[in-house]
Amino acid sequence: MLIPIRCFTCGAMIANKYESYCDLLKEGKTPEEALNILKIHRFCCRRMFLAHADLIDKMMPYSPADPDEVAKTSQS
Repeated sequence: MLIPIRCFTCGAMIANKYESYCDLLKEGKTPEEALNILKIHRFCCRRMFLAHADLIDKMMPYSPADPDEVAKTSQS
């Protein structure tokens, strides 16, 4: 799943900061430090980052690579 564009509670834009958040985590920052650096202070927005499960990398291997295969299986 992709991170939602806006916080569910307050409506603040959060998706534009997700890549920076991931980069900070890869650099060894704690989630708390990364959120503070990105100036995400509302607990509702912090929750969106902390509770997000990035499933797209886990789901991609199960996605058909060839669009023609999808068309063939849907016609059967």
